[in-house]
Amino acid sequence: MEIYKNEKRQRYLDETRFEQLFSFPIDAFLEVHEYKRDEWIIKEGKRPYYLYYVIEGKAKIYVTHHNGKVSLINFVNPNEYIGEMELLHDVYYTKGIQAATKTICFALPISHYRKHLLEDTKFLRELTKILSVKATVMAAKYSQSLAFPLENRLADFILQTGDEGVYKEKHVTVCDYLGVSYRHLLHVLTQFCNKGYLKKLGRNYHIEQYDALRELADVLRNK
Repeated sequence: MEIYKNEKRQRYLDETRFEQLFSFPIDAFLEVHEYKRDEWIIKEGKRPYYLYYVIEGKAKIYVTHHNGKVSLINFVNPNEYIGEMELLHDVYYTKGIQAATKTICFALPISHYRKHLLEDTKFLRELTKILSVKATVMAAKYSQSLAFPLENRLADFILQTGDEGVYKEKHVTVCDYLGVSYRHLLHVLTQFCNKGYLKKLGRNYHIEQYDALRELADVLRNK
């Protein structure tokens, strides 16, 4: 993890106007963090020291079940928070948050800002909107598993997790997330390669036709 300093930090403050989301000054202790792909932003079960706001990149949310199985349950996208549930609840089982691509976040130290954040109606109003959207997306994900073929859902997943044109997620993770068999997943990936959407490179896949994948993924959003 890299912490941006001086001009590099100030550039993100100037470009995003992040301070406008709050009714109190935040500049004194606000940090800008960069995480590389696969780097852990929050380790599961460990309460975070920061409330994060994603500026660039994407992160994955994991949970470990009682039987030891680890599941990918959702994504964190730009303009969303990480650690908001831990901020709102004194007792909360923290999920594991891992960078899916290079991810840049604002980081507000909770020890300095918790009281102000929980009393700031401007911040809480915007946070409520984000949480409602997250809940809607989660509900849609489960309904899509019944309503749409794997081709559409996999295309969307590849676009979400592809990093610099390369898709490299583990098949077992994808099967669990999409609720499909290993054999079915491999069949559709082979179809995508035969159609020229993807090109297999060792264990990974290069995205050759973004537009074709977007057309499949847009069906999930009624576009």
